Amino acid sequence: METDAGDQPTPPTRMRGVTISREYGSGGGEIAARLARRLGWQLVDHQLVTEVARALGETEEVAGRSDEHVAGFVARVIDGLQWVAPWSGGQPGHTADEDLRRHYEALCTVIRAVMEVGQVVIVGRGAQALLADRRDVLHVRVVAPLERRVGYVAGREGLSPEAARDRIRRKDGDRAHYLQAVERVRPDDPHLYDVVINTGVLSLDQAVEIVATALAAKGERLDVPEKELGPGAGLGPYPAAPGELRLRR
Repeated sequence: METDAGDQPTPPTRMRGVTISREYGSGGGEIAARLARRLGWQLVDHQLVTEVARALGETEEVAGRSDEHVAGFVARVIDGLQWVAPWSGGQPGHTADEDLRRHYEALCTVIRAVMEVGQVVIVGRGAQALLADRRDVLHVRVVAPLERRVGYVAGREGLSPEAARDRIRRKDGDRAHYLQAVERVRPDDPHLYDVVINTGVLSLDQAVEIVATALAAKGERLDVPEKELGPGAGLGPYPAAPGELRLRR
């Protein structure tokens, strides 16, 4: 039986947040929730579409369609935002692409505002691409083999394996399409992330531990100049030219 990692002490850090991208059914949402509890940080997950919808004057259903069917936010942050006028869904003369872009720009403003407050764990919504240039944010991708994800979704959502497989395909497709449409990147690009975790074998609590360790480690590197970062930092040339592996013919 797994234990909740929330009672384990976490060292202080100057990091502002963690973004978690996940394959559907990999347990990424649960990892985010456990990590937020462990750190004592705000989980930015299910409230965002609801709160953005309220700020825009939309219905939650309309807002959800514009945001890869996910939600989540810190209400006290968005309540203080004055960056957008009321908006009632699609307006005359607006194409679907224009509505998507306008909604995405509003979400970008929200995510940046949340990050200024700091100590947040953000799930999804392309935050890994939007915040890619911030060194004080850790970016995590959670993956798992398809059959393990089918079992997770079937068990958690009470679906047959066939229905779970269809749901995974649809959700992963929606997320990939959304990120490609608004950021022109693929969610499975490993260069978007500091850490990629496969929960095919690792438990959810072990994944939380890995993320917490990586968060602290990245925080310790915030003052290192950019030119001193990278795998070659502090290393000299090889003592001899590296050998080539040649296959015998």
